[in-house]
Amino acid sequence: MYLVVNGIRTYAATGGRDFDPALPLVVFLHGAGLDHTVWALLARWFAHRGSCVLAPDMPGHGRSGGEPLASIAAMADWTAALVEAAGTRKATIIGHSMGSLVALETATRHPQKVRAIGLIATAAAMSVSRDLLAAAEANDHAAVDMVSIWGEGYRASIGGSLAPGMWMLGGSARLLERERPGVLFKDLAACDSYRDALTAAARIKVPATIVLGERDLMTPAKGGAELAAALPHAHVVVLKGAGHMLMSERPDEVLQALRDIPRA
Repeated sequence: MYLVVNGIRTYAATGGRDFDPALPLVVFLHGAGLDHTVWALLARWFAHRGSCVLAPDMPGHGRSGGEPLASIAAMADWTAALVEAAGTRKATIIGHSMGSLVALETATRHPQKVRAIGLIATAAAMSVSRDLLAAAEANDHAAVDMVSIWGEGYRASIGGSLAPGMWMLGGSARLLERERPGVLFKDLAACDSYRDALTAAARIKVPATIVLGERDLMTPAKGGAELAAALPHAHVVVLKGAGHMLMSERPDEVLQALRDIPRA
C-alpha cells in the first residue's frame, strides 16, 4: 500500500493482508541500502496473527519517493509520522541494523507512539569502515561486495540457504544493487555518525527484544550486549554462528525470538 508521510509518497508492505488500523500495529524498519523485501517472512507471520503490519521502504529507497534522510534522528521522526499517517496511535517497532537504531531513537523521541521495540543485529555504536564509506560515496561496486561479504555469516559463504536453489550472498548483492546511487552511502554515514544509542537506551521504558548474531562482523555481538545492558527491560537472544543478515540466514530463529514481542 502507499501512504503519504511528510509529503512523500511512501510504499509499505502489509504482510499479504489488507491494512486494518483497528488492529495492533507492527512496523518493520530495514537496514542500510535495503528495502521492505527483507521482511517477507516476519511481516506475513505477524499480519496473519492479529496485527496490522507496515514494512516501509524508507524515503529514497525501493518504491518510496523522496531523498534518503541524513540522520537517525530524522528517520525516527519520519517513523513517528508514518505511524500517524497510518491512522494509528502506537506501534511495536522492529528494526534491523540501521533500522534498529531508528527504532531505538523513535522510542526515545516519541515514547507515546511506541509499545515495544525489537532490535536485530544492533550495537551501541555502528562505526563504518573508512574504506566502505569511501567506496559507497564513489558508488563503487566494492561497497556492495563489502556489505554482502561482511554481512552474511559463514554458512552463506558456502551455500547454507534454507530455500533450495537460493544464493544468500548473491541475493544480498542484487538487493543492494537495486538502490539508487548515493543511497547506501547516506545510510552508512547516518549510522556512522549516530552517537546517542546508550543515552537513548537508558531513557526507554518499553520492553526491548534484541536478536544478535554470534559471528556478526558488521555489528559485533559485544556491541549489542553493551546496548542491551543500557536498556532497562531487555531480553537478548544470540544466534550461534550467525552473521549480520539474520532474516535471510536464520529466518525461523529470528521469528521465534520475536513472536512474543508485546503488540497490544
